[in-house]
Amino acid sequence: MNSFEEFNSSSSTKNIINFTNTTTSEDNKNISNFTSSSSSAVPPATNTNTLSRYENQKRRDWNTFGQYLRNHRPPLSLSRCSGAHVLEFLRYLDQFGKTKVHSQICPFFGHPNPPAPCPCPLRQAWGSLDALIGRLRAAFEENGGKPEDNPFGARAVRLFLREVRDSQSKARGISYEKKKRKRPQIQPPPPPSNATN
Repeated sequence: MNSFEEFNSSSSTKNIINFTNTTTSEDNKNISNFTSSSSSAVPPATNTNTLSRYENQKRRDWNTFGQYLRNHRPPLSLSRCSGAHVLEFLRYLDQFGKTKVHSQICPFFGHPNPPAPCPCPLRQAWGSLDALIGRLRAAFEENGGKPEDNPFGARAVRLFLREVRDSQSKARGISYEKKKRKRPQIQPPPPPSNATN
């Protein structure tokens, strides 16, 4: 994909939704509308270059979001996509999550390692959603979108991610505080020697 327009006009390719690393036969039934080869959307010249893992994932995510927009009822063009549509996409992805998020009435609410199974739902982990939005935000601008029009950077999306982080932190008993970077200590120069002549 080299341009914003090409993304909007491409409708013949289908891609794999693979935000959760593993799928079961039940998952395959649920996402049958979205499956096929993900490499078919890549121009032949791109296949010869070795892309980093990040770049490959970003391309797959971008193609998947495009497929989601095409399968949306009514179909959406990227130019008409808003933060609300991005939130709808993130909520849709929740059904493929693998992270147990305890409800407030669950006896294991706030326990990072519950001792027994519970009926609480599986959801997408906050870190996965945050990384996904970061890749899609970058892909939008790389494909010709203007930063001020980027639906992945919308205030509603940022607030949603913050809410997911806070609720999962409480429900799972895990802190998502940013780790403080340790700055290297600058050693002061040694004191001058007192040489007497």
